[in-house]
Amino acid sequence: MKHLSKASVSRRTIGEDAVNQRVDNYLSKVLKGVPKSHIYRILRSGEVRVNGKRVEPNYRLKFGDQLRIPPVRTAKPAQQRKVSAPSLQLEVLFEDDALLAINKPSGIAVHGGSGVSSGVIELLRMREPKPGFLELVHRLDRETSGVLLLAKKRSALTALHQRLREGRVEKRYLAMVKGRWLNQKKSVQLPLHKYLTAAGERRVIVKTGGQTAHTLFYLRKNWPEFSLLEAELKTGRTHQIRIHLAHLGFPVLGDPKYGDFALNRTLEIRGLKRMFLHAFKLVVKHPVSGAVLHLEAPLPSELQNFISQLE
Repeated sequence: MKHLSKASVSRRTIGEDAVNQRVDNYLSKVLKGVPKSHIYRILRSGEVRVNGKRVEPNYRLKFGDQLRIPPVRTAKPAQQRKVSAPSLQLEVLFEDDALLAINKPSGIAVHGGSGVSSGVIELLRMREPKPGFLELVHRLDRETSGVLLLAKKRSALTALHQRLREGRVEKRYLAMVKGRWLNQKKSVQLPLHKYLTAAGERRVIVKTGGQTAHTLFYLRKNWPEFSLLEAELKTGRTHQIRIHLAHLGFPVLGDPKYGDFALNRTLEIRGLKRMFLHAFKLVVKHPVSGAVLHLEAPLPSELQNFISQLE
């Protein structure tokens, strides 16, 4: 039987270290062990208040905000599900006093939560002898590998978030999809709507009135059954590439949420045991020096091996 502890109402004053964070992400860090679905629930119900008012999950905290957090029931640490990220060496692509870029492996969440006790950011924080500032600039899905950028200074994080909002960060992916893609270049603009399933899992669908989402796709190579595409994100919505491709009838190989599940099972027999989506390139201006950084992560061996089978 799971032993539960019940907290009381807590109130926090937002300091500089939390300025510009989304309130849902802030609560995820503060309420260790609480499912993201429950955090969204207490936000929607108005139990969380900022300066006495309801806020949306995407509200960005300001210096001096007064945050009310309601009582929540969490599993005691000893009773929490222990699913740790495996021991691994994270490949560093770039690092200085302001930024850290790594090549994230597939199968590792970028942060703990949803039954995972540690993710990439927790592993990176543990490597430092003294705790310091380290936050995700952007995210990659657990199943996606490739370039992941983190900020080591609040000022760098704020500047990079601003560039992301303005579309001044170039992000490119490689995706292998089911079917024979014929367009050399295709611009896809389909609005996306996020929702939670009855089980509390996050899902996205194409829906009129949803968030604007724009992806450019370029054909790299195709075979009778599959096509290798390069995707350039013009917006950065949750599951954007995966949903746009699935909606067009070209699901990403190995996609456990939106893919062709029967095909995925046969692909596992053929050696592809993960989703074929890799963030291979990120180009951004350094927030301190102003130099343009070209960050690239080579295609992982398991994906390259699958391509070799097709050749």
